[in-house]
Amino acid sequence: MSSWREFIRDVEPYVPGEQPRGDSVIKLNTNENPYPPAPGVERAMREMDPAMFRKYPDPSAGMLTEALAKRYGLERDQIFVGVGSDDVLGMAFLTFFNSQKPILFPDVTYSFYPVWAQLFGIPYETPRLDADFRVKPQDYKRDNGGIVLANPNAPTGIYLPLDQVEDIIKANQDSVVIVDEAYIDFGGESAVPLIPRYDNLLVVQTFSKSRSLAGMRVGYAMGQKELIQALHNVKYSYNSYTMNMPSMILGTEAVKDEAYFQETTRRIIATREEAKRRLGDLGFTCTDSRTNFLFITHEKAAAPELFEALKNNGIYVRYFPASRTKDYLRVTIGTEEEMEVLYKFLESSCLDRI
Repeated sequence: MSSWREFIRDVEPYVPGEQPRGDSVIKLNTNENPYPPAPGVERAMREMDPAMFRKYPDPSAGMLTEALAKRYGLERDQIFVGVGSDDVLGMAFLTFFNSQKPILFPDVTYSFYPVWAQLFGIPYETPRLDADFRVKPQDYKRDNGGIVLANPNAPTGIYLPLDQVEDIIKANQDSVVIVDEAYIDFGGESAVPLIPRYDNLLVVQTFSKSRSLAGMRVGYAMGQKELIQALHNVKYSYNSYTMNMPSMILGTEAVKDEAYFQETTRRIIATREEAKRRLGDLGFTCTDSRTNFLFITHEKAAAPELFEALKNNGIYVRYFPASRTKDYLRVTIGTEEEMEVLYKFLESSCLDRI
């Protein structure tokens, strides 16, 4: 064995959702928005001058940070943007979690968190969610090197009320608390209003879900200026030109159209609530999702068998085989037409035989 192989960093990578090809599949497995981006995004795409691509993009993503600051009532230097919220979160792990104390995040949550912790050599512990998959705030009131909470959580979809989020932040003012709000626009109260009160709070959001721009990879963090400056310092020490110019331009246009954003999220929420009812009629139990997906289980149909049956019929959902999630499927909310295809398959599939 060659000696260089001994020094390769050995990590267990994050496994993204499958990306099936073809127009005939019903893709409900990666929590993408089923509707197109705001009309201004398409217009801006048509008007782009290809000559702009010969120059480096603005490393500060000024036009986008300005639009986000205006939308959230913050200053520009309270916004940090990156290539999707994964890039932003990974940069935050690298920037803020450098003590020898373990960081804390739930045992059932976004599965990228332990990957970053292992990659950067960060010790971590995973307080157990209760039997209903809910965070127990008291579990986060102990010595730690930082806290990460997805709210609403994934893959469970469950939302932690803002007063309980603040209780955790207040109890941990000696460490950075990251609130990952990838799904907050589908039914929760954001922690952004808490930013002026807590200098240890970082709120992370994304354009991939509610703003229909998963393909452009736009994410952002919001916090007090000292936190944001620390993120920039690490970013510029690693790669100063992380966001491409089209993402800045199209992301800015997406932020501007508040009416379209509100209407799209309303449609998804309405379809989600109807899906809870329809799936409940078919014998499924759903968590109280406040996201653009449902976390479902069936008393008679085993999740892995149902996952394969759906896939064999061109309907893709997500299955997590870990011990606490092995009986559940995560189903993204699609268009009403896509959801009807799902319901009809389940109605005709003899669920008790799967």
